[in-house]
Amino acid sequence: MAFCSYFQRGLFASRSVFSSPRQILGRNIHRGPHQRYGYNRQGQPPIWQDRRFWYYAGAAGTTGLIYYEYHIEESPTGRRRFNNVSPAYEKQIGQQAYLQTISQYQSQIIPAGSTKMDRDVRKVAQRLISATDTENNWEVHVIYAPDEKNAFVLPGGKIFVFSGLLSVTQDDDGLATVLSHEIAHQLANHSAEKLSQANLLGFLYIVASFFVDPNFLQFGRAMSTLLLELPNSRQCEQEADQLGLYLMAKACYDPQQAVALWQRMKAAELSSPPQFLNTHPSTDSRIENIRALVPQANMKRDAANCPSPDLTKAFFDGVF
Repeated sequence: MAFCSYFQRGLFASRSVFSSPRQILGRNIHRGPHQRYGYNRQGQPPIWQDRRFWYYAGAAGTTGLIYYEYHIEESPTGRRRFNNVSPAYEKQIGQQAYLQTISQYQSQIIPAGSTKMDRDVRKVAQRLISATDTENNWEVHVIYAPDEKNAFVLPGGKIFVFSGLLSVTQDDDGLATVLSHEIAHQLANHSAEKLSQANLLGFLYIVASFFVDPNFLQFGRAMSTLLLELPNSRQCEQEADQLGLYLMAKACYDPQQAVALWQRMKAAELSSPPQFLNTHPSTDSRIENIRALVPQANMKRDAANCPSPDLTKAFFDGVF
């Protein structure tokens, strides 16, 4: 279930992105290089005093840099990032997470179309899906959980909405804000980006464990979380806010209502750690950023030939 929870990001969840160094690298990380290789006990000099070691290390480092640069790409907003996870593999792990989620909530999943709640969620999701212009095999599931205010989208287009979220979203525009944000995470391949970062950092920790004191390695792990993983997670959230806002505008929802939704989110949240310790931006900064993007989102809404928000709501209410 831990694998599945990696993808089930909550709107209010604030946690470190990865596990502890012991879990990533195993028990040997806590054993120093002399304990493992016994150079000094055998009267041999440390390996790094051998000139050949530096030749090999230089070749390996150069190869690593070439590999890293080869896998640099631009995100949909133009941000440079490392990604060595293929779309096929991302969908494969998304499918595994999907099956685990279905198994976990099987008794709580509302049958498709059986309730007004389910139909309302599907109506909003379908409008957003139509605006994505992608070929994912999209599926929508509503989970009856009145106390759970959450929604997430797995790689491959599997959408899950917990019923408790609807008490905060309140209307179609509010729900579209949340779903477009979660859909944007997958359109931007943020799951692949985070897995790629985990792959890279895990490899670097393994290499460092041969040469660095375990206590210093623990410190380095904490600093990488603070300086690399958490800022990257917040970047992904901000990117999903921007892409999601543009998506809901393209689907003829009212971007201004995204500000109102996050104001309700702020009222609903209990407390959160300081932003620099958080996987998500603070709600205040989120509201400020979204408000600044609303004019651009309205331009995209106009470009999609959407009628006024009131007429749009009346039209789609009549159709569905």
